[in-house]
Formats: sequence, C-alpha cells, structure tokens
Amino acid sequence: MNQLRTSVRVEIGRGSYQVDIRAVQGEIERTMRQSRGILKQRKLKLHGFNNLTKTLSFNIYDICYAKTAEHRREYIEYIDEAYNAERLKQILTDVADIIGATILNVAHQDYDPQGASVTMMISEEPLIAEEIHNAEAPGPLPDAVVAHLDKSHLTVHTYPESHPDNGISTFRVDIDVSTCGRVSPLRALNYLIHSFESDIVIMDYRVRGFTRDVRGKKHFIDHKINSIQNFLSRDTKERYQMIDVNIYQENIFHTKMLLKSFDLDDYLFGMGKADLSDKERKEVTRQLQREMAEIFYGRNMRKV
Repeated sequence: MNQLRTSVRVEIGRGSYQVDIRAVQGEIERTMRQSRGILKQRKLKLHGFNNLTKTLSFNIYDICYAKTAEHRREYIEYIDEAYNAERLKQILTDVADIIGATILNVAHQDYDPQGASVTMMISEEPLIAEEIHNAEAPGPLPDAVVAHLDKSHLTVHTYPESHPDNGISTFRVDIDVSTCGRVSPLRALNYLIHSFESDIVIMDYRVRGFTRDVRGKKHFIDHKINSIQNFLSRDTKERYQMIDVNIYQENIFHTKMLLKSFDLDDYLFGMGKADLSDKERKEVTRQLQREMAEIFYGRNMRKV
C-alpha cells in the first residue's frame, strides 16, 4: 500500500532542503484565514474617541452678464432672495441628514445690502458601525437624501457682487462641513453641488490630527481616498472639466471644476442672445469666459 508523502526535497541554488508538506499547508491555511479576517474587518478598533478632524471646504461660483445697472441690481436681488438665510438653513439641514448629525444650534443672518450666512453646531447620533460609509464613492443626490457626524459644524456664506463697468456679475457661496469622528463630510458633496447653480467649483478636503487604535498606534486617516473626484456622481464628472492638486503625505486634497458647455443664453440676465448684435455677443462671450478662467486658475489674465 502506497503511503502519502509528508515531505519533499527542494533544491534552491546550491543547497538542498527537506520541506515538511504539512507544515507548508498549515502556513498557507493560516495566511488565508488572516486574509479573510482582514477583508471582513470594516471597523478600526480605537482607543477612546476618534479624534480625526475632517474638513470639506469649497467655493461655488455662478457667473452671468447683466447689461444695464438695472439688470445688475435685479440679478443681485434675485440671487439674494433665491439663496436667503432660510433657504441656506434648509440646505444645511439636509446636509446634516445626509451625514447623520443631530442639529444642536442654528444661527442665521441676512445682510444689507446683500448676502447671507448660516452656522450649525451638530452632534453625532447613535449609530451601528455598519451603517457608516466612508468608501471612496459618490454620496447621495438631492432626491435621495438619507442618513450619518460628530461634534462639529456646518457653515455657509454668500457673496453676490458685480463689476462696476462691464456688466459681469458673480455669485459666490463658501461652504464648510467639518466633522470630528468617524464620518467623512465628503458624503454631502454631491448634494451640495447639485443644490447650487455652479459654473465653477473649487474644493479642499483635509484630515487633521490623529487617533489611536487599541495598541496605541497612531492613525492619521481612517478611510481610503485618492481624489475628491471619486466621491462625485457620474453626471457631475461628465459636465465638468477637473484638475487635482493633492498632497497625499499630508492628507490634503484639492479639486477644481469648470463647466464644459457654454451657451451664451444661459449666462444672460434680463435678456437673450437675440437682444445683442453679433459684435456684442462676441465681446460678452469673451468677457464671461475670461471671468471664469480667472476664477478657475486664480489669477488675472492678460488682455489680448
């Protein structure tokens, strides 16, 4: 009767070694069990509270051309009414729902002659760990607002303004979503971009501080991220051209977005293309595209 071989001789270089097959098989099975355990482990075991601070800051710009002083005034009034403190408060309330926060306090203010601000203090709701999703994937859109944050804040400020001479008017929104805990504010990104008429979006995401695991090891980030773009929905990626400036070793991520399509009618306030001569259309188009390029690249362009 043939017996199963329990060892084999292996030649490596000039040496010859007797290898125990059962020992090798046991090591392979042990490694596989460890790998399965790593894949199943979704939650980092921490010593105490998660002290990481995650902040998403971005500027959203809406650009338009208002030919007359009256049109410019009407544009500012329209923007001021469309994005007043009450509307901004509702937007931030939806953001709190998306990231699962309990609103502790709200301060909001409309300004004279224009502009508005809202600040919310928030706290995390009790959650089951599996309900928290920090995966590098898009968050929900406005029509799918669902739940999860920690003691932190949401702020939004608006800045309507217009050029005194050339008819260009700009509406800027500054938004900060800052969390201290397990959840990343990037979950709210899709909703916020779809909540405003955005020609240009400039975003920064940073993770600061550190948290410790149960063995005392420091962790300076607790979720995977290669780019803010990975948290955007497909329709957003298709509509905008984007550039990244990321400092991975510092956990700093920066993305700029500029709307790809340009239809002059979409940028005229109080009039249409038919109200302009061919020469005026070319000049207004040049002014608008110059304004957007200067904001996108963060510098004044030379006149040509």
